[in-house]
Parts: sequence; C-alpha cells; structure tokens
Amino acid sequence: MSGQGPQDRRAAIERLMSDHTEVDIASMAVHFGVSEMTIRRDFEALEADGVLRRLVGGRAVMVDPKSREPRLSARADSMHGVKARIGRVAADLIAADEVVFFDGGSTALAIARALRGSGKALTVLTRSLLVATELADEPGIEIFVLGGRLKTSEMVTSSSTMADDLKLFNVDTYVMGISGVDAVRGLTDYDPDESAGKRLALERSDRVLLAFDQTKLGRVLLSRVADLDDVDIVVTDAGPDNEAIKAMPANVSVVLVDAQPQLVRPA
Repeated sequence: MSGQGPQDRRAAIERLMSDHTEVDIASMAVHFGVSEMTIRRDFEALEADGVLRRLVGGRAVMVDPKSREPRLSARADSMHGVKARIGRVAADLIAADEVVFFDGGSTALAIARALRGSGKALTVLTRSLLVATELADEPGIEIFVLGGRLKTSEMVTSSSTMADDLKLFNVDTYVMGISGVDAVRGLTDYDPDESAGKRLALERSDRVLLAFDQTKLGRVLLSRVADLDDVDIVVTDAGPDNEAIKAMPANVSVVLVDAQPQLVRPA
C-alpha cells in the first residue's frame, strides 16, 4: 500500500479508525508500508480536519462520531456500487427544465454523475464544487454555485458567515442527502450549519427527493434536520422491513433500489 497518495492513505486511516477507535503511528507505518514520519504528518492533517485527536506516545483516537462527519473521500469509497444504483434511479425522477438544488455529499454526487449524458435541460443550484464540476460540461445544464466559506473536507460552501443566497431562488426539486434516518428521531446530521442550510432548502423547494444508502438507517446524530414527513420521495437500497422505512408517512413515495428498483409506495 506504499504507492497510495496522502489523501487516499488518510481516507484509509479514517476507515480503519471506524473499526478501531485508537491507532498508533508505529502500527500504521507497518500497515501502509511508509515511514513513521509520514504517518505523523497524516495524523497532523487528520487532526486539523477534526477527524482524530493525537495523544502522547504516538497514539490517536477518533473524535466523537456523533458530531464528526467522515471525510467525503472515505464516504465515496463506501457502498460505491449501491450509491451508483441509487444515483441512476434518482436521476430518472428528475424532469427536464426543472430547477434542482443539490446537496453536497457522496450520494448527491452520484445522482449528478448519473445525469451526465441524459440530455436534460436543467438549472442546477448547489454548494458542492464537486457537483458543479461533474455537470460543468453538460450543454443543457446551467449551474449556480452558492457562495460562502469552503469546507475543504466536503468541497462544499457553508453560508453561516453571510446571508444565504438560496433565499433568492425558487426550487422545483431538492436533491437531499442525509447522514442519519431514524423511525423516531427523523432526519439528523453532523453539522448544525449544514443542517440549517438543509432546512432552508426544504422551505424553498416544491419537492424533496431524499436519497441515502442503508448504512444511514437507525442513526441519530448531533443536529436535527427534519421529520420524515418533510420529504416527498425516498430512494434507498434499504429493505421494506426496516423500521425507518416502515415508519415513512403515507405521503412519502418510497423507491427501494436493489437488483430491480421497486416502487413500494406511490406518491
């Protein structure tokens, strides 16, 4: 694994820490086949990103996972094939000539990727530089990137330091990503600023398309975003017997993505 670049290696360290909450420089150097100084620099960078906290003796522990979101690079590697299927199904639900607001995150990015080559004329609003880049060459898509402070671990802008320019737009479909879906607590996420942005997007949108993979089910995170009945369509690979899926209100259309997409509850 010594051929990995720094970003790939740091994403791999983060994934390892999801299973082993404490790691040390010496064992990571052996695992990745690099020097201890290289791992020390990786730990410094991951601490600066809020992923881990360094301890004496070359050890490091993961920051509380309830309030600390894994880096996008780590999430993009996880469930890659499933997210691609979710992306294709969700992209088919977006009609031509819509104004679409895209969240940041790996699942929203998969939906944007699935729109490439579709020929749909769209107006896209987003805080995600990656979504904007993904669709930049599509001739029928006009893109507005909303400004703010750049969150480099996600490559999205945050509007917490200035007036939110999403207030100036009306949205047909909000492509919403989420980190926690629970039958009782509803939709939750890590970052209160991002959660506030999601709530504003819910207000500005005529239709909310929520897409997530089954790893988000049953998770309750730091910041409350919304109730389950605040969305219109759910696209997920979860099974129909999951408690959160069974708890979806009658007004929510649920599309389950497996080998063949299955509409289990029409709008």
